Amino acid sequence: MKENAKKFKLLYMIFGLLGTGLIVVTYFLPFWWVALQSIQYPKTMYPKGIRIEFKYNGVYNGCKGVRERSELAMDAGANCLIEMNKINHFIGMYPIVQGVNDVDELGNHVKYPVYAGDSIPADKIPGALKVLDGIMRNAHIAFGVIALLGLLFVFVSKKKLTWAAILTALTPFYFLIIYIYYLYWYGHHLGLHGGGAFNGIKPFMPTVFGEGKVAQFTTMSYPYIGFYIGLAGFIFMILAINFKNKYFKSIQS
Repeated sequence: MKENAKKFKLLYMIFGLLGTGLIVVTYFLPFWWVALQSIQYPKTMYPKGIRIEFKYNGVYNGCKGVRERSELAMDAGANCLIEMNKINHFIGMYPIVQGVNDVDELGNHVKYPVYAGDSIPADKIPGALKVLDGIMRNAHIAFGVIALLGLLFVFVSKKKLTWAAILTALTPFYFLIIYIYYLYWYGHHLGLHGGGAFNGIKPFMPTVFGEGKVAQFTTMSYPYIGFYIGLAGFIFMILAINFKNKYFKSIQS
């Protein structure tokens, strides 16, 4: 039994450390991407469409290939974060919250919300977007807590601490919950120009996963590298919980 206990303890520590480490790494990686395509934006100029990438701490330009084209090097449209915001503007959608990636019209980082180059007066910013901005700006604190919970589970062997491991393991799904909620919020608050829906666009649920259609645009929304690494971290944490439970059973029998 002692041999089994040692084996299970080693296994839960290894998987717990791997799981926690992978989940923490996802903070630094793009987690999801969204792109718009239409004949107005030919693939010769925008190979990936008008693409943006989501991280826990903000939203970023996803048109890296466009920036390499010399004829677009000085064109603001090469920043697809700004370009998508312009498209959204025409249907009355509020500007994209960028979190710590807030920049002004010159591309300089600033300390106040700009929302993808389209600033709006502070008193006109909906409360829901202020909350989202706060979540993004404080994501590093949340990840610090998550890392501590994972390490607590791994190194405190006298308690199961399953709850700490579960809270750590579920991190990728926290992103998804917030992402889906705010997609719904944006699609159902087309009041940037006053009133409700604009230009005949009725409130809608933007595409969460896969391809969809909004006006003349094809929309695409898919997980990126951070999601897959986070999912691996989730699996490792579940395995760690399983092995720690076996460890306790072996020392109690």
